[in-house]
Amino acid sequence: MKKFNVLVMLGLVLLGCAQNQPPTSTAVATATLPENPTATAYLPLVTSTPSANPPSGNRPAWLEAESWVYQLSGYPNEQLAEIAAAEFDVAVIDLARDGYEGYFTAAEITTVKESGKYVLAYFEIGAIENYRPEWDAVPADLMLGAVGGWPDEQYVKYWDERWWPIVQGRLDKALAAGFDGAYLDMVVTYEEIPATAAGTNRADLAQKMVALIGRISAYAKAINPDFKVLPQNSPELHEVAGYLAAVDGLGMEELFFLATDIPCDESWCAENRDNAAVIRAAGKLVLAVDYATEAANIASAHQQARAAGFVPYVSIRNLDEIRAQE
Repeated sequence: MKKFNVLVMLGLVLLGCAQNQPPTSTAVATATLPENPTATAYLPLVTSTPSANPPSGNRPAWLEAESWVYQLSGYPNEQLAEIAAAEFDVAVIDLARDGYEGYFTAAEITTVKESGKYVLAYFEIGAIENYRPEWDAVPADLMLGAVGGWPDEQYVKYWDERWWPIVQGRLDKALAAGFDGAYLDMVVTYEEIPATAAGTNRADLAQKMVALIGRISAYAKAINPDFKVLPQNSPELHEVAGYLAAVDGLGMEELFFLATDIPCDESWCAENRDNAAVIRAAGKLVLAVDYATEAANIASAHQQARAAGFVPYVSIRNLDEIRAQE
């Protein structure tokens, strides 16, 4: 989970304030979240399948991507020239050049796509940082306490209907700019907040998170059927009905090395790897990011990820620069 330096102002515009938003599908955009949504409440209206024709810019077919880059801040001159020039198949970047209101334009995203890359927009769906412009619009009772290690960030009641306009606004920005998909962080909220946060239990929280991911997928694919949806972390959610139908891939942190240069030998590391493997076997792209700086560990992360069928990237925790790969 990447956070910008607190000196860098971040944010995304609120729903209704965004200009040049793409047209919305009435059936999806006006859908309301049931009081107790099931994981299958919002299955995609268009199932995700690889394009029959090679994408523009000589990009590989989606499932044939072999490399990726993950940078959320520190773009030189607040431009994407360095990303475009780098030889990767997939790029995950923030919606905005400055993390606040300097949103990347459709022309800029097109240039990166034409360099041979899929470009995914990073944003959170289970928490909100206090430097995002939506912060003041989120009712106090929607917040569930600070995220551990990130005091400027609050977990949210992601199942509450009042949260959806924030998520939809972010999707609208990504769609309007021509991003190929969304890279969704803070899915782990469901397992980090109290099990009784929704007045139910952990299993219900998992279903509510999958319902939100399904709603995101349905909304975006109704506008752009090729739009990719990749949650980050919590791969065990593949066991919840509706998850695999809603996603086109998975982003995973620290499958092999914890920040920084610490081998991931805990039992939960093995569980994450096993669950990620199930998602890959289901025909989804798995992007793995490990945090290491020692050459031997970088090489090891690459080797282990590729052996598992995952696409590796090794970086530093701040994710504020492009790191040379092996």
